Amino acid sequence: MIELYSWPTPNGHKVHIMLEETGLEYEVHPIDIGNGDQFDPEFLKISPNNKMPAIVDRNGPEGHPLPLFESGAILMYLAEKTGYFLPSEPTKRYRTLQWLMWQMGGLGPMAGQAHHFRQYAPERIQYAYDRYTNETKRLYGVMERRLGEAPYLAGEHYTIADIAAFPWTRSAEKQGIEIEDFPNVQAWRDKIADRPAVQRGLEVLADRRKEGFDDKARELLFGASQYQQR
Repeated sequence: MIELYSWPTPNGHKVHIMLEETGLEYEVHPIDIGNGDQFDPEFLKISPNNKMPAIVDRNGPEGHPLPLFESGAILMYLAEKTGYFLPSEPTKRYRTLQWLMWQMGGLGPMAGQAHHFRQYAPERIQYAYDRYTNETKRLYGVMERRLGEAPYLAGEHYTIADIAAFPWTRSAEKQGIEIEDFPNVQAWRDKIADRPAVQRGLEVLADRRKEGFDDKARELLFGASQYQQR
């Protein structure tokens, strides 16, 4: 049994989709980041960086429980546990891992910052607005070129690299992206969105998500609270 601690965000959706794709049994524990659940001492024992998603595999290596945080590490672990979506052949494996790292270090952080400065910043800071929007467009261009060469990021087959990147492309317009300018990305995104397991993964905790943030949530997510030592 996998204990899943998550919320319906792009990083959460990665793990929701992976669990649905692999067919692993799991139990969901909502971590409402607008309510401050990410700072709960019990959650910090699992995810010391106070970020979701996180998991606990009750039947981890040698039968011992294994807590894990960081969505990329979780995807790798679940892939190795099940034998799905991470090739064993070295060239294909490292090609998959490089695109996973590209998402973790590039697409996710930059698209997230573009989204923040375009949608949530209390004032328009033109330098930040332009910097993150333009870098996100550059990264979509990288995807566009790659997906003109192969049907999936790592090559011929769907992998954890695609599972990691896909959720971040669902809100492209809020990142300043006109998806029609990237037809290969659009076709890839639509193809992945049609997968039944992806559709099930996107429904996990979907009824708990609220549009916008009240003052409490805004402070917890963007204010001084997140920087306190815990």
